Amino acid sequence: MRRIIFNGVLLLMVLQIFLVATTTGDETCESDRKMEEQCRLHNYKTVKPLLDYFRQVRNEIEQSETKENQISELNSDLMEKYHEIVRIHETFMKEAALLNEYKNKVIKGENDLQLCQNKVDKSEFEINSLKEQLTDKSTNLETYQVQLKSFNSRLIEKDENIKRFSENIKNNTEHQKTLEMKLEKSKSIIIKHENDIQLCRSEINELNRTSENIREEQKKIQLKLKESETKLIDKVKENYLCQSKLSPTTCPPFGDYSGVHQLNVSGIGLFNVLCDSQLAGPGWIVIQQRVRGNESFNRDWATYRKGFGSFESGFFLGLEKIHRITSLQRFELYIHLVDLGGSTYNVRYDDFKISDEDNGYALSLGKFDGTIRDSMRYSENMKFTTFDHDNDKDDDNNCAVWNKSGWWYYYCYTSNLNAPYGPNLCWWDTGKVIYPLEVKMLIRPKDVMKK
Repeated sequence: MRRIIFNGVLLLMVLQIFLVATTTGDETCESDRKMEEQCRLHNYKTVKPLLDYFRQVRNEIEQSETKENQISELNSDLMEKYHEIVRIHETFMKEAALLNEYKNKVIKGENDLQLCQNKVDKSEFEINSLKEQLTDKSTNLETYQVQLKSFNSRLIEKDENIKRFSENIKNNTEHQKTLEMKLEKSKSIIIKHENDIQLCRSEINELNRTSENIREEQKKIQLKLKESETKLIDKVKENYLCQSKLSPTTCPPFGDYSGVHQLNVSGIGLFNVLCDSQLAGPGWIVIQQRVRGNESFNRDWATYRKGFGSFESGFFLGLEKIHRITSLQRFELYIHLVDLGGSTYNVRYDDFKISDEDNGYALSLGKFDGTIRDSMRYSENMKFTTFDHDNDKDDDNNCAVWNKSGWWYYYCYTSNLNAPYGPNLCWWDTGKVIYPLEVKMLIRPKDVMKK
């Protein structure tokens, strides 16, 4: 609008200038007619641009009016759209409020969902535990079903037994009636027999007197038998002692013959042994003893072959003597251990022997019986090893050098009764190790008391 007003003012100013120019031109033309055509031509040249301009301005005014109409139309459309935008905004605000409400509901729903999920997890855990219980109960149910079948079969058997018992009862009832009839008959017979019994009692009294005399005679006979048995045992002992003087090969198998005794074994001749008839019964030869620890068992092969030590303390009888004795018949081995706390342990093998020197005096044991573990079994079939004769399975070391004693080493041992006092002198038991303070190894013929 301002541009249109400005154009109108400018048009008025141009018209005034045109009028002045025309007036001036008329005066000029009146003064000089000759110049009229020139004036006209000049006026035409002067006015033509203005007319063109006026046309242009009028066209612009017409266009501006058209534009104003368009603008008014646009303004009306704009107002409608504005109102529409307001309505949309109001709708949007309502929807935003609804969205917030829905959002709150969603959050609440998520919280409720989380609670439900927790409940579901708890339910799943309970279901799993119930499944496990159900599995256990199903297992128990199967067991109960098996037991029920067994009970049913037993019940059927019992029903059959009851039927049989019922039949037996009927039979017994009939039999009882028969017996009652017989009893009545027997009573009369018993009365008759009572009279006979009274007659017999007098005869029995006389027989009792005779039986007392017979018992006294039996006692006298038993005393004579005991005397004869004692005399027979004494004769057996005398015969054994006579035989042992000629060729004794083991300790006496009866009586209290503890102490030093002389044996005569083929290949060696006469030599002394220590007999023990108190520790495990009669007839035992002590082949090894450890007491007070004053005897060294770290000896060479020749010394172990011959034997060493004193019967009053520690000693080893000798590998060759043990071989010769155990080769005569079957011997058993008895091992007696006393630990530092005073507890005693006993071990027995029923077929003990060692081979000859050419085979390294290899160890054989037989069956085991004892109050501790069979730890000497680890050494069975092993040759004897000393620091100068390495017969063990350890390729890197000599077990006799390592443990300072001769023994039937494997790699190296689970029992070593010849080692110096300390951790090497031991017997491995289940879950513990026994460290003996006293050791005795004894042998005697198997089943010696039966001979």
